[in-house]
Amino acid sequence: MSTSVSSVFDSIKMAPDDPILGLNEAFKEDPRKEKVNLGIGVYCTEDGKVPLLSCVEKTEKQMAEKGDPHTYLPISGIPDYDSGVQKLLFGPDSEVIKDKRAATVQTLGGTGALKEGADFLHSILDDPEVLVSTPTWGNHIAIFEHAGFKVGTYPYYDKATGKIEFDKMIDCLQSLEPKTVILMHACCHNPTGVDPTQEQWDEIVQVCIEKDLIPFLDIAYQGFGKDLDSDAYAIRQFADSGIRFIVASSFSKNFSLYGERVGALTVVCKDEDEAKRVLSQIKSLVRANYSNPPTHGAKIVATVLNDPELTEQWHKDLDEMRDRVKLMRKLLVESLKKQGSKKDFSFIENQNGMFSFSQLTPEQIERLRKDYGVYVVKSSRICVASLNKNNVDYTAKAICEVQE
Repeated sequence: MSTSVSSVFDSIKMAPDDPILGLNEAFKEDPRKEKVNLGIGVYCTEDGKVPLLSCVEKTEKQMAEKGDPHTYLPISGIPDYDSGVQKLLFGPDSEVIKDKRAATVQTLGGTGALKEGADFLHSILDDPEVLVSTPTWGNHIAIFEHAGFKVGTYPYYDKATGKIEFDKMIDCLQSLEPKTVILMHACCHNPTGVDPTQEQWDEIVQVCIEKDLIPFLDIAYQGFGKDLDSDAYAIRQFADSGIRFIVASSFSKNFSLYGERVGALTVVCKDEDEAKRVLSQIKSLVRANYSNPPTHGAKIVATVLNDPELTEQWHKDLDEMRDRVKLMRKLLVESLKKQGSKKDFSFIENQNGMFSFSQLTPEQIERLRKDYGVYVVKSSRICVASLNKNNVDYTAKAICEVQE
């Protein structure tokens, strides 16, 4: 049945494809046997598959044998999950935990944590403004814009040197109005892989205190940089400083639970009373948004984090993933050099996490896709975790040839 009556939907335009997910679809449709997907941010094993971690497999078997019903969770999620998140972020002996100054809710992945945090801040700030790093994960901007924020940027990455423009970053932060939200990657910066040193983090903390800024830390890759504790350095420095701040965390990568959407939003407050009030407001937002979080992935994480044997196995699984990524960085740099690259790519080996800002030009990226089936995001970000011993030389050769 058709109708000629006009509709409010008539003027709707087609939204652009997501640059990363769209690239992934193009990769799937590419009929070439020899092709490499360096676009999507997923860790793969040496045989090119997303792993089922041994600690996850064991926990799921226990859960299946137990046969619990699939009931609703509390609005804030599984209590053991929330407490496990806090211990992982702040350390088990943290004063923040002892003083009950943190309000934590289970969220729909790290993205959901960012959105809930943005909505919460928008509800308490007048004319809210957030600054993100140049560059940052593209969805950061969309999330805060849709939450009603004015989104600006602060200097971060110098393409010429492959390092942080730290002095410019600090100068920018010192020029901001009080209560400006500063979104920062706590470790394994996406997309550059370049993180502040511990000394630089100490200075950032002091500037945020002096200028009365609101730090919002995104930690989606804890454990993929140096180790779980070292990667949480920035969060623990902010916690020790006494400043109020927010953390969005995720277990998608370090538990390889991408499809389970397992994340958390944590707000560090002045005291226990403030934390209770903050938690009540966030729960109200969650109730109006998606009511309560999903069960399966969070049960897995809660079980592992609260079982010493499973925790030890998780640490081994995570060490293996991190070590493999570091090896791929090393092999890629070695292969590029061996095959006569005109550019020095040694900076790739010094970066952290799953990603590298390769500094390839748009023209080179297009040639890689068209001529060699090597798929790279337009920003030049590559997912090092997608490389393996079977494709790293092919990738390096393709990169060298598009430099001609």
